[in-house]
Amino acid sequence: MLHIKETVIVEGKYDKIKLSSLIDAVIIETNGFSIFNDKEKLELIRRLADKNGVLIITDSDAAGFKIRHYLGGALPKDKVKHAYIPDILGKEPRKSAPSKEGKLGVEGIPADVIVKCLERAGVCCEKSPDVKRRLVTKADLYEDGLAGGECSAQRRRKLLARLNLPQRLSSNALIDVINAIYTYEEYKEAVKSL
Repeated sequence: MLHIKETVIVEGKYDKIKLSSLIDAVIIETNGFSIFNDKEKLELIRRLADKNGVLIITDSDAAGFKIRHYLGGALPKDKVKHAYIPDILGKEPRKSAPSKEGKLGVEGIPADVIVKCLERAGVCCEKSPDVKRRLVTKADLYEDGLAGGECSAQRRRKLLARLNLPQRLSSNALIDVINAIYTYEEYKEAVKSL
């Protein structure tokens, strides 16, 4: 598995699933064109870009390029890397018909081709840090009353508001984002202030 320090931005959940099997990184979905109207998610992506930079990898069709250009214009140029997948004709196995342009999306591209695209973008040379820092886990959310308990959803919403994060983040996404932006100690301070 390849460790990528940048936050990886993809179009949808199937792209995220594909990349999760290849890389160790925070992966954020734009949910297609909904990113154009989702100010909270765009602000989150900006914060992640400021922290470690972002890598944008979208489909090679017109929609993918619109999303890529929108994000590229909304983020500081020095914080953005781009990975481009090649035009490969075909259809993803889960779909009954090919896309409008007949090209495979990120989810359908073979793993070795994606790795080469990531290498060309300059992100695959990262080794996992030797120094291991304490990460927030699902067990921490449970212990802190943020998951799996009575009123945990309310406490989680309060924490999201306190950290200025999108209210729709799931517990798993919350863990990824906290570990990308904050230290364990900063997380505990935020929980203590609830």
